Amino acid sequence: MMGGRPLLLLLVSALLVQIRASDPLLYESFDEDFEGRWVVSKKDEYQGVWKRAKSDGHEDYGLLVSEKARKYAIIKELDEPVTLKDGTVVLQFEVRLQNGLECGGAYIKYIRPQEAGWDAKEFDNETPYTIMFGPDKCGSTNKVHFILKHKNPKTGKYVEHHLKFPPSVPYDKLSHVYTAILKPDNEVRILIDGEEKKKANFLSADDFEPALIPPKTIPDPDDKKPEDWDERAKIPDPNAVKPDDWDEDAPMEIEDVEATKPEGWLDDEPEEIDDPEASKPEDWDDEEDGEWEAPKIDNPKCEEAPGCGEWKRPMKQNPAYKGKWHAPLIDNPNYKGIWKPQEIPNPEYFELDKPDFDPIAAIGIEIWTMQDGILFDNILIADDEKVATSILEKTWKPKYEVEKEKEKAEEAAAAADGLSEFQKKVFDILYKIADVPFLAPYKTKIIDVIEKGEKQPNITIGILVSVVVVFATVLFRILFGGKKPWRQGGERGGRERGDCSATPEVPKGDIESLIFDVFGHSGTCFFFENSPLNILSV
Repeated sequence: MMGGRPLLLLLVSALLVQIRASDPLLYESFDEDFEGRWVVSKKDEYQGVWKRAKSDGHEDYGLLVSEKARKYAIIKELDEPVTLKDGTVVLQFEVRLQNGLECGGAYIKYIRPQEAGWDAKEFDNETPYTIMFGPDKCGSTNKVHFILKHKNPKTGKYVEHHLKFPPSVPYDKLSHVYTAILKPDNEVRILIDGEEKKKANFLSADDFEPALIPPKTIPDPDDKKPEDWDERAKIPDPNAVKPDDWDEDAPMEIEDVEATKPEGWLDDEPEEIDDPEASKPEDWDDEEDGEWEAPKIDNPKCEEAPGCGEWKRPMKQNPAYKGKWHAPLIDNPNYKGIWKPQEIPNPEYFELDKPDFDPIAAIGIEIWTMQDGILFDNILIADDEKVATSILEKTWKPKYEVEKEKEKAEEAAAAADGLSEFQKKVFDILYKIADVPFLAPYKTKIIDVIEKGEKQPNITIGILVSVVVVFATVLFRILFGGKKPWRQGGERGGRERGDCSATPEVPKGDIESLIFDVFGHSGTCFFFENSPLNILSV
């Protein structure tokens, strides 16, 4: 009986160790109020208000960024620091960008131990951290950061190392889980929603910038290029002489004296005339808009003639043109190559088998963002990947599935209404184009075309192209005096002039009338790339 007691104690101890190993080192679900457990920075620049709020459509609570265009800072100190030197460490948290993220961060800083006397209320962007991890998006920046600060044992300075080619931030407004798994073999894995997006090695120069281990040698900062060092591989031939018959003043083109004016050329007819059917708009104000002038149309008399206006001989390439003479290049006999400073031993170089991370003593969120509605939830630090996976499955996955179904339903409803978000933006732009002053003579018809397009969203692209063609044509005529910006008809891709049978159709009537007003004729095919677009459908 006595012999069985030690065995029982051993089994109980092993069970307790196993239970302890499966517990998170830190888990924050925000099921309870964060006040008293988290400390909001008292620095003046952090005016953003943190709130405990429900995720949209759920009963689950999180930590909410409640105001736009603010700086936010909040920190939670750990009961015991988490060491990163031995074993696996999993950093995981959930973020939902409920109003999107155009410019701002949604990352977490894993704070290293601070100096004695440091107050959590002083937390700011200068507070030293060990790892910074999470989404960041603004302008061309769109990445899930993984940045670590590592102390150089030679200099005692901390260096910031960025993961190269990190994954992008999901574009939607759904809940997402970001996971970083640090392994004892120097491997780090970045997961989004439980799916691996990036794998790297802390000691690989290919994975972090700058490399964790500095180069053995560096260019000598005191080395200077000799004054007689010649880096020119080629030089002008000093013995070359310009030929006597080389005329540098000869023009590139000359008038073709053999050309003759085509028979039937109408010298006294202009290429364009005032549109006889145009009239000044009722709302035209001569004082504000200037003197009204009728829009120009192609002169119908020029349609059958070879040309109108003053005839000039065309230009042709000058056979005597040679341009400015330059001596030919020859190999430089004094060429020494591109100069580089000599390499010297790097005084900051060190070797190590694994990173010497500082422990994590606190977690902090210190961000600047233009969007509100950013919700943090289920922040976890664990030493077992299974713990992180279990929490993901229990907390995030059910929410995500509900959000995904709701998103699909909203997209279907938008399609049923006839106008997608993209189409609404297109028509907003078209209305702005219609307000351009030099399109005033056509504004009424342009508006009619746009309104018809809103009622028939399947022709959005045709409407867009129609208005853009009108806009570009009128602008082109203003700038260049009536030259046509797009080639009409003709043979291209096996189609004869006017053959637009294989092109998407746009309603007849309003668009035909609009384009006729601008171009003065109908039945036109405009080619884009290798495909014609029949914007008239006549």
